[in-house]
Amino acid sequence: MPELLLELMSEEIPARMQARAAEDLMRLVTEGLTKAGLEYDTAEAYVTPRRLTLVVDGIPAMQADLTEERKGPRVGSPERAIEGFLKSAGLASLDDCEKRDVKGNEFWFVVSTRKGGASTDAINGAISSAINGLAWPKSMRWANSPFRWVRPLHNVAAVFGGETLPGSVNLGGQDTEMLAFQNRTAGHRFLAPKSFAVKSFADYRAKLKDAHVLLDPAERRAKIEKDAAARAKKAGLTLRDDPSLLDEVTGLVEWPVVLMGAIDEAFMDVPQEVLITSMRAHQKYFALTDASGKLAPKFILVANIETNDKGKAIVAGNERVLRARLSDAKFFWDQDRKASLSSRIPALNAIIYHERLGSIGDKVDRVGALAAELSVITGADRDKVRSAARLAKADLTTDMVGEFPELQGVMGRYYALHDGESPEVAGAVAEHYAPQGPNDGCPTAPVSVTVALADKLDTLVGFWTIGETPTGSRDPYGLRRAALGVIRLILENKLRLPLVPILNAATQMILDQHLRESVMETRAALDDLGLDEHVAVETLEVEVEEDERYGEIYAVVPQLLAFFADRLKVHLRGQGVRHDQIDAVFAVGGEDDIVRLLARVDALATFLESEDGQSLLAAYKRASNIVEKESKKDSAKYEALSVDEWLHEPAEQQLYRQVSEVDQKVNSALREEDYGVAMRSMATLRGPVDEFFEQVTVNVEDQNLRKNRLGLLAWICLTMNRVADFSRIEGR
Repeated sequence: MPELLLELMSEEIPARMQARAAEDLMRLVTEGLTKAGLEYDTAEAYVTPRRLTLVVDGIPAMQADLTEERKGPRVGSPERAIEGFLKSAGLASLDDCEKRDVKGNEFWFVVSTRKGGASTDAINGAISSAINGLAWPKSMRWANSPFRWVRPLHNVAAVFGGETLPGSVNLGGQDTEMLAFQNRTAGHRFLAPKSFAVKSFADYRAKLKDAHVLLDPAERRAKIEKDAAARAKKAGLTLRDDPSLLDEVTGLVEWPVVLMGAIDEAFMDVPQEVLITSMRAHQKYFALTDASGKLAPKFILVANIETNDKGKAIVAGNERVLRARLSDAKFFWDQDRKASLSSRIPALNAIIYHERLGSIGDKVDRVGALAAELSVITGADRDKVRSAARLAKADLTTDMVGEFPELQGVMGRYYALHDGESPEVAGAVAEHYAPQGPNDGCPTAPVSVTVALADKLDTLVGFWTIGETPTGSRDPYGLRRAALGVIRLILENKLRLPLVPILNAATQMILDQHLRESVMETRAALDDLGLDEHVAVETLEVEVEEDERYGEIYAVVPQLLAFFADRLKVHLRGQGVRHDQIDAVFAVGGEDDIVRLLARVDALATFLESEDGQSLLAAYKRASNIVEKESKKDSAKYEALSVDEWLHEPAEQQLYRQVSEVDQKVNSALREEDYGVAMRSMATLRGPVDEFFEQVTVNVEDQNLRKNRLGLLAWICLTMNRVADFSRIEGR
C-alpha cells in the first residue's frame, strides 16, 4: 500500500521544541487519518533544526466503502410519518426498506452504502489540520499573513504513493494565501541549498544525506558523541559527560562537524565550574578533563558546516568569543572576592523570599536557629553549623551568581574558603541545596547534612503555614522535592530524627518571626502617636499568641507528617517495595522516625516472603474476618483479651499460651526496635493458629465460651497489628 511522506521546512526551530513538535505532528496526522477511516501500518517522525518530517506507511489508496443503517418508524405507522422517513432517506417507496424486529415490534430500516473515494482528499485534510493544530510554546506571524507558526514556514513537501499530493496549506494572508504541496525539498542551507525532487522516504533520506543533512536526531547525536570522544582521546583528554547539552546541540545542527578549541591559560585560575557553566550556557561548548579529572584548557564545539580550512577560522572565531565571555566571568570572580561573604549578609534583608515569609535574611535566621537544634541529633559541630547556615545564602548577592544562578552554593564555597572559613563550613554552603533530585548526590558531612535539613524543613514549614501547599501537578515552590530531599538525607545518613519536635520547633520560629514583626509595627505606630509602648506591646503579644490563626498554624505539623508519609511511599515504591506493605506499616500510626519506619517495612517484606509469613497472613485474615463479622452481628466490640478459665479445648489452651508469650516478645522487640525478632516471634503462631481453626469451633451456644474465643482471635490481630496493619496486605 502507498506511503505518505510529509516534510515541513521552515526557519530554525528552537532545539527545546523539536522533539515535542515531531511527536505532535505524527499524532495529529495519524489521528486525522484514523478519523477518516484510513488505517496504516507504521508511522515515524524525524526533526532537524529546519524541518519536521513524517513518514506513514501502509495507507490504502482508496477509502473503504461506508455502510450506514437508519431506523425508521414502526411498521403500520401513519402514512405521513412513512412519507417523511422516505423523503429524508431519499427513497421513493418502502420497497427499498426492510423490516426488523426490535424488542417485539417491527420497524422500517434503510441500509445505504457509500462508495469510498480516493484517500488523497482525507490525507490532505489531515495534513492541513495538523499544521494548523500544532501547539507551539511560542509562535510568530510573518509578512501579511495572520497564520502563526514557530518560525516562517517556507515549504510543504507531500508525496503519496510516489506522486505529489494535491493540496495546499491555507495561510490566510492576502499575498501568500496558499502554500501548495510539492514533491521538492532542499538540503543544507549553505552546503547544498538547491532544491531537488523526491519520490519516497528512502529516496528522500538518501538525497538529504548527499545534501549534507542527517535527518535522524539519534544519528546526529551518536555522530557528535563519537566524533567528540575521538577528538578528546586524540588529545589525551576525556569528554565530560553532559547528556542534556548533547541533546541541545543535536537540535542545533543538520550536518554536525566536531572541532576542538583552546581556552586561554589566563582564565584557568577561575573555578572550573564557572568556566564549564559559561561555555555550556552561552556557547554550547563541551568541556574536557585531563587524566586527573581536572578541567583541561580545551573545549569541543560543534559546527553546522564543513570548510576548506578544516574549521580553523571557525575555531579561531569561537575562541575569540569565548575569551570575551570568560573575561566577564574572571571580572566577576575577582570583584566578588574583594568583599567577604559575611559582609554580604545584611544585603539579604533586601531580597524578598516570600511576601508572607519575609526576606531571605529572615530565612537565614530561622535556618540557623533550626540547624543549631538539629546539630544535637546529627552530631555536627554547633558553631560550624551556625556559621555555615549564616553564610549559606550570602553568595546570592554576588555578581557571579547574578550572572549564573545555577552556581549558587558552588560559588559560596569558593568565597568561603577564600575568606578563611573551614572546609566543613564551606562544604555546607555548597551542599545545603542538595539533594535537589533523585540523581543528585546526597551530603554526608555532618555540618552539610544539618544545614541542608534545616533549609528544607524551614521551606516546608514556612509554605505550609501560609497555605501554599502542592495541589495536583502544581508545586511551584518544589515542596515535594524538598520533602524527598529530607527523606534521603535522613535515610542515607541513617539519622534518628524525630520529626514532630523538629517540625514544632520550625513552626515556633515562624510564629516568633510574625510576633516580632507585629511588635515592631506596633512600636512604630505608638512612636508616631507619642504613646507609652510598654503596656500596648505586652497586650499585643498576648493577643498574637491567642489568635486562632496561630492555633491553625500548629495544625500544619500533622499535615506535614502525612505529606512526608506520602513522599516516603513514593520513595519506597521507586525501590520496588509493594504499596500494600508500605500502607500496612504506615497505618500503625504514631511514628515520626523515618529510619524506624523503613526498618519495619523491610522486616515486613522479609517476613511475607517466607512460608510462615504467608500462612500466618491467611490465618490473620480469617481471624480478623470472624471477629469483624461477629462484632457487626452482635453490635459489640470484642476486646483483645481472653480468660484462661474459659479455655476448654487443648488447641485453644495452647494458642492462648503462645499468644501470651508472643505478645510479650513483640512488645519487647518493638521497644528494642528489633523488628526482625518481632516478625520471627509472630511466625511461631502459625502452628497453634492452624491447630485452633482445625479443632475449635468459635461460634458455640455457650456465650461465655464464644466471647472468650473471639477475644483470643482479636488478641492475635492486635499483637500482629502492633508491627503493621496486616488487614492492608494483599494476598498472593
